Amino acid sequence: MLGALALVGVFVGTLFAGALALPGPVVDGQPLADGTRRRYKLTGMRLFLLAHVGLLLVFVPPHALGLVVDRFWELFVAANVLALVASVVLFVQGRRRVPDAGLRDFAMGVELDPSWLGVDLKMFAYQPSLIGLWWLVLGFAAASLARHGALTLRMAHYELFWWVYLVTHYRREAFMLQTWDVIAEKFGLGLVWGDLVLVPFFYSVGGWVLVDDTEPLAPGAAVALVGLFALALWLFRGSNDQKHRFKADHTTRIWGRPAEAIDGRLLVSGWWGIGRHLNYTGEVLVYLAIALTTGTRSIVPYLLPLWLAGLLAHRALRDERRCRAKYGALWEAYCARARFRMVPFVY
Repeated sequence: MLGALALVGVFVGTLFAGALALPGPVVDGQPLADGTRRRYKLTGMRLFLLAHVGLLLVFVPPHALGLVVDRFWELFVAANVLALVASVVLFVQGRRRVPDAGLRDFAMGVELDPSWLGVDLKMFAYQPSLIGLWWLVLGFAAASLARHGALTLRMAHYELFWWVYLVTHYRREAFMLQTWDVIAEKFGLGLVWGDLVLVPFFYSVGGWVLVDDTEPLAPGAAVALVGLFALALWLFRGSNDQKHRFKADHTTRIWGRPAEAIDGRLLVSGWWGIGRHLNYTGEVLVYLAIALTTGTRSIVPYLLPLWLAGLLAHRALRDERRCRAKYGALWEAYCARARFRMVPFVY
């Protein structure tokens, strides 16, 4: 157990040192209540690429990476311990500024944007979250390779889908500064546990099914899975990118035409003219495509898209309440134009 704690600590600590030392583009966040903007140095892509170099240096031969699967549950417990310790430290730090912070603040967070040594902790937490997920995903492939001598087509799809998902995330890392988590959620146990535990260990559960699955994947099914994943990722990343570009420059072009917006504020071009939360739909479909690589042997991989479908459907309702309160009649006009919430002609 102490070894697992050391591994997790070194992993997160090394990434933090990288976030501190590496260069990266500096971008402005969303306007704060006082009209100012917080500045963020984005080092995610560099850390992601360096993590691959680290894999080559630490895990030679490659099948040695399967050790992260052999010690999966030890690492899981260690990550929980680290999340709890980090949350206690954040709470103590926050109480220096908010002395009356209580138990709920420990769970939900005291400060909106805590930082250590100039590194924004909320944005940094995405790095051990997503890079840790990638190492676990690779670990399942390494374990399968060690046991069976080759990767199945199912496992190859699983690995490819996750790699493309992560690369496209880091190519548009600045978009994260527009998400609700970064803009409005305080940084406490909820977000810390989600980043250090939930994402890497729950999102990778499909690997458990595939590591010993030698069932062939029909060529037609393989092509269909790639098509579904590509469409889902286009919808997910594309819609988010459209909104990001519009916020940065109202004269941007979307799908070959100048962006159109109601009252110059609510985008109705591209995906945003079809549905109000199709980015959520695309995200659910991305995880469904990843789950489908595992076939029908177990329902466990499908728990992720099912959980996200419920979570994001509820978030869509909360988003709309906030938008209706903020925009009033303008929001009603937008809903009349973008008639669907998440599923065209259905919801």
